[in-house]
Amino acid sequence: MRWGGGEGSGNIEDRRGLGSVGVGGLGIGGVVLALAGYFFFGIDPSTTMGVVSNVSPQAQQQEGVRGTPADEAGRFVDVVATNVDEVWSREFQEAGQNYRRPESIVLYDRATGTGCGMGQSAMGPFYCPADRKVYLDLSFWQELEQKFGAGGEAARAYVIAHEIGHHVQNLTGANARAERMGAKGAESGSVRLELQADCYAGVWAANAAAVSGGQVSLDPKDIEDGLRAAAAVGDDTLQRKSQGQVMPDAFTHGSSEQRMRWFRKGADAGDAAACDTFGAARL
Repeated sequence: MRWGGGEGSGNIEDRRGLGSVGVGGLGIGGVVLALAGYFFFGIDPSTTMGVVSNVSPQAQQQEGVRGTPADEAGRFVDVVATNVDEVWSREFQEAGQNYRRPESIVLYDRATGTGCGMGQSAMGPFYCPADRKVYLDLSFWQELEQKFGAGGEAARAYVIAHEIGHHVQNLTGANARAERMGAKGAESGSVRLELQADCYAGVWAANAAAVSGGQVSLDPKDIEDGLRAAAAVGDDTLQRKSQGQVMPDAFTHGSSEQRMRWFRKGADAGDAAACDTFGAARL
C-alpha cells in the first residue's frame, strides 16, 4: 500500500501512555460501551462486561496530544484517516451535503474514557456515536495478524475505513435505523450496518488515489489484503474458532463471504449508492 507521501490532517488525539482515572464499579456508561463493543466489532457483551467491571465508566477522558504523531504507526493512522475523510467529503459534496469528519481518532492503550463509557483494548477498534470519535488501540494490529491471519498495511487501513464508515452511518441516520431492527441474527440491523461499513471501506479503497493525487493508493494485492481482513472477522469464522459451530441466529456482523462480497462491491463500484444493505434483497 502506498501512503508515505500522503498528508495527515492532525485529527489525532494521542492518549497512549496516559492510562485512565476512575473510582471503580460498573455503571450505565460501562453497559453502553459493552454493547458498543458488541454492536460495532462483534465482541460478546459478557466478555466486555468482565473487562470493564473493575474500571469506572465515569473515568476522566484525559486529553491526549493533538496533531500528527511522530511515530510511523501514528502517522499511518493520520494519513489513512485523512484520506478516508477526503473521500467522504467528496461523496457528500456530490450528493449536495456537507461532511463533518469524526471529532478525532483517539489512539490509546489498555483503557480510556469515552463518551460511551470506559473503552478497553479487548473490545478491538470501535466508534462511539455519543462523542463521534474512533478509538484505536494499535496493539490490535498485531492481533489482526497473529490471531486472524490478516497482516499488512492495507488490512489495517481497512479497519480504519470501516470504523469511519460507522461515523458516516451516524451522520446519515443508518445507526438509528439499525438499532430499531435488532442487534442479533443473520438479517438483523447490526449485520446490515456492519456489511454497509465494509462496503464503505471498499468505496474508500476505490477512491483513495483520486482524492490524494496518487499519494495514497491500493493495488490489487492490497484489495486482497483488505478482503482477507474482512473475512477474518466474519461471524461464521469467529464462531467456528471460539465454539466449534456456526449459529446464524447469533450473527452480528455477517459471514466471511458476506463481508468480503460487500467490501468488493464497494471497491468495484466506488460509489456509496452501491452500499444499500438495508434495501438489499440479498445480504
